Amino acid sequence: MSDFSMDVGDDGVAIITWDTPGRSMNVMSLQGFADLEALVDRVIADDAICGAVITSGKPDSFAGGMDLKLIATLKERVGEIPAKGLFEGVMGIHAILRKIERAGMDPKTNRGGKPFAAALPGTALGIGLEIPLACHRIFAADVPKAKIGLPEIKVGLFPGAGGTTRLVRRLGAMAAAPLLLEGKLNDGKQAKAAGVIDEVVPPEELVERARAWVLSEPKIVKPWDEKGYKMPGGAPYHPAGFMTFVGASAMVNGRTQGVYPAAKALLSAVYEGAQVDFDTALRIECRWFVNVLMNPSSAAMIRSLFINKEALEKGANRPAAPDQKVSKLGVIGAGMMGAGIALVSARAGIDVVLLDQSQEAADRGKAHSAAYADTGIKRGKSTPEEKQVLLDRITATSDSKELRGCDLVIEAVFEDPGVKAEVTRQVEAVVGEACILATNTSTLPISELAKASTRPEQFIGIHFFSPVEKMLLVEIIKGHETGDQAVAKALDYVRQIRKTPIVVNDARFFYANRCIIPYLNEGIRMVTEGINPALVENAAKLVGMPLGPLQLTDETSIDLGVKIAKATRAAMGAGYDDACDDILFWLADEGRLGRKAKAGFYAYDECGKRQGLWTGLTEKYPLAAEQPALVEVQHRLLFVQVLEAVRALEEGVLADIREGDVGAILGWGFAPWSGGPFSWLDMLGPPYATERTSALAAAHGARFSPPDLLREMAAKGQSFYGRFAPAEAANG
Repeated sequence: MSDFSMDVGDDGVAIITWDTPGRSMNVMSLQGFADLEALVDRVIADDAICGAVITSGKPDSFAGGMDLKLIATLKERVGEIPAKGLFEGVMGIHAILRKIERAGMDPKTNRGGKPFAAALPGTALGIGLEIPLACHRIFAADVPKAKIGLPEIKVGLFPGAGGTTRLVRRLGAMAAAPLLLEGKLNDGKQAKAAGVIDEVVPPEELVERARAWVLSEPKIVKPWDEKGYKMPGGAPYHPAGFMTFVGASAMVNGRTQGVYPAAKALLSAVYEGAQVDFDTALRIECRWFVNVLMNPSSAAMIRSLFINKEALEKGANRPAAPDQKVSKLGVIGAGMMGAGIALVSARAGIDVVLLDQSQEAADRGKAHSAAYADTGIKRGKSTPEEKQVLLDRITATSDSKELRGCDLVIEAVFEDPGVKAEVTRQVEAVVGEACILATNTSTLPISELAKASTRPEQFIGIHFFSPVEKMLLVEIIKGHETGDQAVAKALDYVRQIRKTPIVVNDARFFYANRCIIPYLNEGIRMVTEGINPALVENAAKLVGMPLGPLQLTDETSIDLGVKIAKATRAAMGAGYDDACDDILFWLADEGRLGRKAKAGFYAYDECGKRQGLWTGLTEKYPLAAEQPALVEVQHRLLFVQVLEAVRALEEGVLADIREGDVGAILGWGFAPWSGGPFSWLDMLGPPYATERTSALAAAHGARFSPPDLLREMAAKGQSFYGRFAPAEAANG
């Protein structure tokens, strides 16, 4: 069955309808391109057809883009010379869209041709906007929830089917930059204001308005196909354009630190393409797009940030159990975490009981949601009515009896086993037997906390990251006795609040903190070794970490680091590594507790704005005469995290490497360009990773010793995705 169909009316206007079978939103496939081209050829060749409207059979969207599963495996599909096969294949797509754009016009005179209009019922992303950009006029339905744009940069690509070249020629480099380099999405009215589309019309008039335009005998020659065309804002060697491109280069490098190949390739395609004719610019765009496709980073990012992420959100590891959707949620503790959990749950339409020891404390927690809604109103993203609906869903109280009827209760109280045990007993005395009890602990073992419960099979960890409303990941931790119903409940709840879950087994620090704490410690340790703190911080950023380890410690607070250090020392005894204690305890004693105290590894002004690294660090820990190479610092910072991820897999804390990669990127920002720890190890190859970490262990200590699993895989020539991933994800 074809994805595209065509009906020709008595007026000669062909309505080409895109309707991918079995999908809620259209996605483009190779066969889809062939089907579309056949219909375009028919429109151009048939004298009885005067033009065409390309629209969607889906009621609220035009298209979600290309099938990214296809893109992730294209290299393996195009023959023995992948770059050549990819170039020819992408140029074939350009030819189809160029055929729509030229529409049968005489190549010399630009006369003739048949108008093509695009009619977008709603969301149009990626190729779903690149096809309309090749049409002669774009109509969009006035649907506030519609998202129109080119988000490819967010998954390690850039618009490579002409979207880059057409948008820059349509808007100019400066105006196109947010759409291309940030993947900014707009609704119809915003897209029209930005110049991306031409008309916004009532949904019920969409196709008829497009049809009427086709019948109006419009001029259809694109500006860039006419003589004397000049790019809006100026080309690179125009005085105004020169400044635009200089600024764009600085902006891209400032934001990406040079580690995201797609951003640099996009800018190169724009810069080079702006100096030549349109068809040559398409070839340049194609070459840079193929360059990105050939880079392993793009396939890894697509796999982790789209394919694997989507699979986890759809319940890839959900146990078989009836629907466990939450109808009434209890949140114990109205501090920062509890207030955030209440907010995201109420936003998802869940009734929430927010409980604290005093009514005043509970009200403060609810006020967080009010403040959040007020910010949304100021920005035009919400209304007073929506704020009231949100607040009506949250009951702030100090009376535990209000928890009756809750089917899930999450405690987010102080990180003390005794306090949490008392809360567990109080909750179980009130709620029904079917209620699932979850703890938001970030460090305490779930199985130990579950001992306070009379129903340990219904006790589970649900670890949110701060700030709750912004962070996408939720870590679900199974205790030794946690049952399938509790796991299913947690997964269904996380899906309700539109976040991404990973499920891990119980162990100290679980998965995320297990990997991020060594990163923080390694950065701190290097300072004590006399390595320049600025080198440590910038090395991290230059390899793709969003924050250096010293800044991240300031953000999470130094006193928290002290508490974790003391607890870990008590638990591990002689096996505890105290290399960072001296500096952490010293800073805490000095009152330098991090950003919240406006003093930590960094100096801050009175408003809490960072002013640079605190000079007292190098006074106490003088700089070594010889500083290490940049790559040595970067390898220490990355491998200390990655090896913990491998150990977590080896020990069964991680059951699915997809969760390891997605969790690392969404949970603490592990170098997104890499696709995550396991994807990065596959890029390097286990043999090199084993060799390099062995060298680091010899130079810096046993924490870098490669785990037995990594050594075994190196000896067998295996990859992580080849050995551990489900069949549908093992394309690396």
